Amino acid sequence: MNPDSAWRHLRGLTPLSLCDWPGRPCCVVFLGGCNLRCPTCHNAALAWDMESQPLLPRERLRSFLSSRARWLSGITVSGGEPTAVPGVGMILHEISACGLPVKLDTNAMRPDVVEALLAEGLVEVFSVDVKGPFEQYPALTGGAVSEHDARKNLSRVFALAAARPRAFRFRTTLVPQLSETDIATVRGLLPAGFTLATQDYKPPRRPHALADSEARRTAGDLVQ
Repeated sequence: MNPDSAWRHLRGLTPLSLCDWPGRPCCVVFLGGCNLRCPTCHNAALAWDMESQPLLPRERLRSFLSSRARWLSGITVSGGEPTAVPGVGMILHEISACGLPVKLDTNAMRPDVVEALLAEGLVEVFSVDVKGPFEQYPALTGGAVSEHDARKNLSRVFALAAARPRAFRFRTTLVPQLSETDIATVRGLLPAGFTLATQDYKPPRRPHALADSEARRTAGDLVQ
C-alpha cells in the first residue's frame, strides 16, 4: 500500500470544538470515505464523494498541531468512516505524536480495525454510532449492512467494550424511522454498565434525501 494514499482521505479540520468530546476542548480531523450508504447521512459529500471536498495537506495539519496542541485537550477523528480508510493507523500514529489523546468516531462495522487500534494504543476512546436495532440495519444503512453482519460486528465491539469500558461510548441518532421502542431495544443491546447517548437528527441538506429508505433515490444519486 502506498503510504501517501491514506493521507488522500484527509479532507477537513475544525480547529476547536467544545461538544465533540464532552469535557475536552478538541480539534476535529475529518477523513473522507465510508462503507455505509445511510439515506439520512448528514455528511454525504465527505462520505461518498470525498474528492469533491478540498484536500487538507498533511503538512498543514502537522503545522496546526505543532502550534495549537497546547491549547487543546484532545483530537477527535471523524468522517466519513475512519476505520474504512486504508492505513488509518499511520494517520493516527502521526497525529497522536503531538501528545494529545485521540477519540475516534466509528460505525463499528470494522471491528477488526477497532480492535487493532485499541491494541496499539492509538485511540483512547471510541465513540460508537449504533444505528438502531439489528433488524433495521439494512434500511438504516442504505442496504450496505445486513442484519446478520450488524449483529456480528457490533457484538465484537460490545465484547471489546465490556473488557475495556473506559475506551468506549455509544450513541444513536434519533432519525425519523426510529421509535422509542427501538431506542429502548438499542439500550438493551449495550454491555452492562453502559448508557446510550442520543443526538437529535438534522435533516441532510439534500432535498431528495428522504428518511424512508423505500422512497429515497439510489445511493449514487444522493451525492451532490
